[in-house]
Amino acid sequence: MRVRRALIIMASASGTPVTAIARLVAAHEDTVRDVIHAFNEKGLASLDPRWAGGRPRLISDEERGFIIATATARPVALGQPFTHWSLRKLAHYLAHNRGRRITIGRERLRQILHEHGISFQRTRTWKESQDPDKDTKLDRIEHVTRDFLDRCFAFDQFGPLSIRPCHGSSWARHNKPARLPATYHRTHGIRYFHDCYSLGDDQLWGVTRRRKGGDHSLAALKSIRAARPDGAPIYVIMDNLSANKTPAIRTWAARNRVELCLTPTSASWANPIEAQFGPLRNFVMAGSHHPNHTVLARKLQDYLRWRNANARHPDILAAQRRERARVRSERRQRWGRPRPQAA
Repeated sequence: MRVRRALIIMASASGTPVTAIARLVAAHEDTVRDVIHAFNEKGLASLDPRWAGGRPRLISDEERGFIIATATARPVALGQPFTHWSLRKLAHYLAHNRGRRITIGRERLRQILHEHGISFQRTRTWKESQDPDKDTKLDRIEHVTRDFLDRCFAFDQFGPLSIRPCHGSSWARHNKPARLPATYHRTHGIRYFHDCYSLGDDQLWGVTRRRKGGDHSLAALKSIRAARPDGAPIYVIMDNLSANKTPAIRTWAARNRVELCLTPTSASWANPIEAQFGPLRNFVMAGSHHPNHTVLARKLQDYLRWRNANARHPDILAAQRRERARVRSERRQRWGRPRPQAA
């Protein structure tokens, strides 16, 4: 543009008519006249004009701040009878707000929110333990899993398990998904799968029980002790359930050199076995319709045999990662603690 303006001015200075200059620079005659008049008024400054940059902004920075503050506030706090904004509701509220009225279209509203890093997202939960010994217990779990991995075990109850169709995913013809019947009467009761996990060997085993109880937890601990019959200390990570810390269990553990590493109250997610329940739920329960608990227990044992023979299978590792992200609410956040700030 600067070169063409200079050509127009030089041609006009040599006496070339406006019509000929327009043909020379491939521009309209009015454009040539505007350049000549601007040169006569501003001189060489007309070669680099400062354009206005389009139409003036209709929404100021203050109004943008008000839009962002309104979008991130809960509608109930602003007197609206719903729990979240839609673009239509937010635009209507901004246009009819008594304090400050802003008329804006939904698409422009979406663009402003996107520019400020605001998007429509699902809510998330987090687990916070009020246990006064939370840090001590978490540090102990982290210590034994780091320094005594080959002698570290985990135990937990998976359930309740009921006999009902469980939705899942499977390969099927387009628009012809596999279908499961609906159930309204569940007469089989529930069961619990008492699960044991060896962190060093990456092996999983367990048994289905009718209920939770101290006698069943003690039987699981004895099976864990049998996995290391050398008499050296072992460490068992388990949650703070009362059935896991009965006097009989504590007495037996002290006699057999078994240290019970209890997770903090309301912090069962700190148990490493929780990640193993993701593949179990995905590969055995999802997409199933077991007729009774006997069949379900048999399927669980079949899966455990396959899983222990293929512990590093990519599908198992992927399901474990998804489960860790689910129970910890945020990926790569160890033990649910705040991520350390970069220096």
